[in-house]
Amino acid sequence: MIVTQIDTGWQIINQQAHGLLAVQFALHWQVDKRPTHWVETLIALTEHDDGQDAWEGRNHLTTAGAPLDFQLLQYSTEQCKQMIQIGLQKSRWNALLMSMHTSFLYEPKRGTDKALDEFLDQQVTNQTKWRKEVNATKAEAEYGYAFLQWCDALSLVLCMDQVPPEGRRMEVSVGPDGVSYYIRKRIDESFSLEPWPFDAPTVEVHVEIFKVEQLVFKNDKQLYNALQDSPVVMKTWIFTGQD
Repeated sequence: MIVTQIDTGWQIINQQAHGLLAVQFALHWQVDKRPTHWVETLIALTEHDDGQDAWEGRNHLTTAGAPLDFQLLQYSTEQCKQMIQIGLQKSRWNALLMSMHTSFLYEPKRGTDKALDEFLDQQVTNQTKWRKEVNATKAEAEYGYAFLQWCDALSLVLCMDQVPPEGRRMEVSVGPDGVSYYIRKRIDESFSLEPWPFDAPTVEVHVEIFKVEQLVFKNDKQLYNALQDSPVVMKTWIFTGQD
């Protein structure tokens, strides 16, 4: 979950919903710059945070009983394996991108845990095997994953409300084309991306958010029920390519 403390309690966005937001950006990416295996790439974007722990016990709570933000989670090789398996049941390209995502996230932690090191070693083997099976070059796979990572980063910037005030720019990420993209919020509350990466002059995206007033929960079931009983709020952002 992406959890933000607000004046009335908690604002919560499911990570799977954040993936859906990322897909909305992907759909507007310039056609001539799209990665290969386009449909599979979109599905991988949707699923790149799947395989989460079940809503049971206290899997989604902090020690104090607050909703658990994803940044506080320890890595889970089991969750990574489940995510890759979800992709593998669809196509080798999906599994390849999911495997590359785990490498991106956890290679910096190599050497801290033997089980994690074994998992990362297996991904190196998997990625070579799956690239061969889908007849993709390493460059094509790297472009496809860089595209996924860019859409993911832009979605997270919005979901975590990281865009600075007063029209200041911030870097989102380097895109698959090797270009750094910058986001800025205008006075009229619309957003710009520089350079403009989309195939339309205006792009509108949205995500479902939950606002929960209860601060502390006994277990996952109580939090889950609170989310289901919470009013659904549709958060919308408008991007335009002209000032």
